[in-house]
Amino acid sequence: MARCEFCDKSMVFGIKVSHSHRRSNRTWKPNVKRVKVIVDGTPRHAYACTRCLRSGKVTRAV
Repeated sequence: MARCEFCDKSMVFGIKVSHSHRRSNRTWKPNVKRVKVIVDGTPRHAYACTRCLRSGKVTRAV
């Protein structure tokens, strides 16, 4: 679910490294919100990241 429908931003995988250099897997998730947007002239719910909401790439339905 952690995927923006407009820019396809999704989870990123990496390795967490502690102070003693123990390594374990971790993920970074994007800040995705379920918002009501206008797509093709009709309002519908979609998942959009906050970067798309803030930049104006997504038009919110009120």
